[in-house]
Amino acid sequence: MTTPLVKDRIYRSPQALIGGVLLLVIVGWLGIDALLRGHGHTPWLALAALILVVPLIVAFTLRPAVFAGEDRLRVRNPFRVITLPWGEIAALRSGYSNEVVVKSGAKYQLWAIPVSLRGRKKAARQRAKAEADVRRGGTGAGTARRGLGGFGGFGGFGSSGGLGGSEHTNEPTRADTDKVMDDLRELLESRGPAESAQGEITVRWAYEVAAPAVAGAVLLGILLAVW
Repeated sequence: MTTPLVKDRIYRSPQALIGGVLLLVIVGWLGIDALLRGHGHTPWLALAALILVVPLIVAFTLRPAVFAGEDRLRVRNPFRVITLPWGEIAALRSGYSNEVVVKSGAKYQLWAIPVSLRGRKKAARQRAKAEADVRRGGTGAGTARRGLGGFGGFGGFGSSGGLGGSEHTNEPTRADTDKVMDDLRELLESRGPAESAQGEITVRWAYEVAAPAVAGAVLLGILLAVW
């Protein structure tokens, strides 16, 4: 068996995970309380709302992830899973959102790697401060050390190693999500031409998430219409 050159690395948003768990706790507490203590139509409406809301919370907070492997980039968005061979990717673009652009022209947003304008502004301030230190005769090293704190949880972005330590990782003048995109671009450049990294793009809809949400919406609509 051939040992993979690059182990899969998983990118997720810690802020989204924390927010999703908190939302599930709040919604679960309110919904269960309405089910147990509600009167009349309230328990049924609470049940329909739970069936609708819980899958949506999971879809937009806990589910999104990006899996970067040796031959494929797998993007798990709220309602779709897109598997992209590196050879089919034309570019990884960062603007107000991070997205993958394939050779056919199609674009897929990376929900798990959101752009942080706040992080970019912070990095710009750190860069300006470091440059000012250098002009005053310092090295800027103190500023660099202070700039490694991370982007609200994105410092430990990848949960499994393998992509290697990019030189971007230790740069204090880049937002953490921008560093992640730099790492993915390096992987695209190195693995894109590989024969094993060619193939077809596949898109799978997440019916396991969409179906319960649709069922909850239909049930809630019926209950509201009848009552």
